Amino acid sequence: MESEGPISHSPFHYAIFRDVWIANLASRFGGLIQSVGASWVMVSLSPSALLVSLVQASTTLPILLFALVAGALADTYDRRRLMILAQLFMLVVSTVLALVAWAGMLTPWLLLLFTFLIGSGAALNGPAWQASVGEMVPRPALPAAVAINSMGFNIARSVGPAVGGVIVAAAGAATAFAVNAVSYLGLLFVLSRWRPAIAPSTLPREHLGAAMLSGVRYAAMSPVIAGVLARATVFGIGASAVPALMPLAAHDLMHGGALTYGLLLGQRLSSEAMVRWALVALAAGGLGMGFSTILPLTLAALAIAGAGWVLALSTFNVTVQMSAPRWVVARALALYQMAAFGGMAIGSWLWGIVTEAQGLENALLGAAAALAMCLAIGIARPLADLAMLDLDPLNRWHAPEIALAIEDRSGPIVVSIEYRIDDACVPDFLAAMAERRRVRRRDGARNWTLMRDLETPQLWIERYDVPTWTEYVRHNSRITQADAAIGARLRALHIGPEKPVVRRLIERQTDTPPIHETLAEPLTDVARQA
Repeated sequence: MESEGPISHSPFHYAIFRDVWIANLASRFGGLIQSVGASWVMVSLSPSALLVSLVQASTTLPILLFALVAGALADTYDRRRLMILAQLFMLVVSTVLALVAWAGMLTPWLLLLFTFLIGSGAALNGPAWQASVGEMVPRPALPAAVAINSMGFNIARSVGPAVGGVIVAAAGAATAFAVNAVSYLGLLFVLSRWRPAIAPSTLPREHLGAAMLSGVRYAAMSPVIAGVLARATVFGIGASAVPALMPLAAHDLMHGGALTYGLLLGQRLSSEAMVRWALVALAAGGLGMGFSTILPLTLAALAIAGAGWVLALSTFNVTVQMSAPRWVVARALALYQMAAFGGMAIGSWLWGIVTEAQGLENALLGAAAALAMCLAIGIARPLADLAMLDLDPLNRWHAPEIALAIEDRSGPIVVSIEYRIDDACVPDFLAAMAERRRVRRRDGARNWTLMRDLETPQLWIERYDVPTWTEYVRHNSRITQADAAIGARLRALHIGPEKPVVRRLIERQTDTPPIHETLAEPLTDVARQA
């Protein structure tokens, strides 16, 4: 993050955030204008409710398919360059789409292909952009920055679709597609001038497959993130009915044109409320859209639905951002986007089928039921309060001086930590060890076990392994300030004149003599950090 004097909690205090936010707002305007054009063109090309709903699905499905890859790339490569690459790709695809539309060559499936490609570019851009916010502003300003991003999304939603409806009605969908292509230029200019400070790393870059697996493992072993993913999936399925079926509501219920559709989309307004009220608002607004045939009433219903849509997604986004340390934040956000937008893609397809079979009203009733399920999950497992969670690196661990000469790729490395615990403290020790097991596995440890000595019952041994010495160093570099409390609890329970003893060993096979190694006893030392 750029240094700009004393820390301010206002994200707009930081020039790079201001510039990117404004440029991104313009790009969102273009994207929403393009979305209006694509959806309305599909209505004119095909009367099929399924094909109309697939326009929304083709935009969100790439996030389900590619977001985790994009998140791993964003955590291991230069995020700025990834965003530039994504913007250039979408610029090219949007330009070709505009040319094909002007030539009158669009077919339903060709339109879906173009929207899928644009969605793929958005999938590559999303995790890098979301994770880069933490590089533009300090952590105290991060929740406000995420909220302001949602506000920008809402501003674009409030005006962009209506403008798109005017453009489509007056100049045709090809013009809307061309406007979208031009909208990428401002963001490309701002990103090309940004030079973020990149912290140096002594560790080699993670391979793509390993980075993806570590991101999934971290999310699975983080109760807060796992809970958000579950709710976001159900939310996406229920919420998708509103944008996916809105063209049909405009065309069939109100007998309107592209301008009417743009006005409906433009009613997604912001709101200050809790996620539960947001879900209620979205369900109520969706039902109002389905059962109203009067434009002003439908606009009012969608204003309520839009408030719920924006607030719920922004709250989920903040929770994930504040629940993941910087080394894995893009992958965590990618998984969140996969859950939310994957649910939307599934829901768009599902509600299109239900609409064809049972009618628009019944499809929206089903979507409301899905949102009620999301509300029930929240009641059973509410979002955590993350205000006091410090996920900055602990930076207390230092690589030990080892007596055996090994290479960075040598391994597997086996680690054991010996504790002496009084019998009366065993329940507290086991509770702390349950958390230690989760954190160890979350950060890459394998085969974690806890053992008790049969001859000396006070002696407990924690054991785990990692594939290589590099992965052992990486594992310890991932410890956060919040994790330090677990180690402090365990050290407080340990009895004896010394701290818990750490042994680091390397596995060896009897039929494969070690190369470039000298025989030595396994290194034993007093743990700097147990």
